[in-house]
Amino acid sequence: MSIGKIPLLLLVSNISLFGFAQSITEESTSEVNLPFRTGEWFEFRIYYGFFNASYATLELSNDTLNGRPVLHAKGYGTTTGLLRWFFKVEDHYDTYFDNKKVIPYWFIRDIYEGGYTKNLEINFDHDQNLAHVNDLKYKKQETFKITDSAQDLISAFYYLRAFYPSEKLKLNESFSINMFFDKENYIFKMKFLGKELLNTKFGKIQCMKFRPYVQSGRVFREKESVTLWITDDGNKIPIRLQADLAIGSIKVDLEKFKNLVAPFVIQFN
Repeated sequence: MSIGKIPLLLLVSNISLFGFAQSITEESTSEVNLPFRTGEWFEFRIYYGFFNASYATLELSNDTLNGRPVLHAKGYGTTTGLLRWFFKVEDHYDTYFDNKKVIPYWFIRDIYEGGYTKNLEINFDHDQNLAHVNDLKYKKQETFKITDSAQDLISAFYYLRAFYPSEKLKLNESFSINMFFDKENYIFKMKFLGKELLNTKFGKIQCMKFRPYVQSGRVFREKESVTLWITDDGNKIPIRLQADLAIGSIKVDLEKFKNLVAPFVIQFN
């Protein structure tokens, strides 16, 4: 697994299919004030053990797709320093998604990870519940059935921020969303662990703490090996992620940000 990916990619790139206690439904997405806006930008620093392994960025802008206004999110991850000499990573991700429902229309994945490459485009047809996958590397086109409101790897980051069931969520309760990744449908499930005042480089931040379920074995030590902290404010942004891997551990911290939709609240006592 690459350690040059943004936090959400780490969370969902090795998900297996699980049952779920509570799902985010279409009815819950009808009216919402989005916790993000165009111009939002993040930089994350990723540590592998004691090493500062890589950086990743994620930015959001307005765009149009087939004459329709959409939001365009661009993700980029790369290894740095000494690690880059041994394992070069250049990962590019793009998603174009609906600016109200936050469902993806077009997803691009163009990655180079230590000699391994992948170049895919996915066109989502939510009316027919189909995903049209264009594998540019192997010049192969395929169509797959998808579930309702299926998310791609990047749009899921925004969808979770917008629609997770915060008012109904109880301690140790789980919720899930539908995803389509690498030509397969998944259910991505997270458990709410409560709230925590987290010490960060910015100061003390009130956070919601989650436990994403991942597939144990090749990458993660156990299916509950990942912990995620999200700011308990109007932005709902990931501030820290920690994971126990099959070999070693990984930590992801928010390093820089700009153009948030709501104040970034820091507690000084």
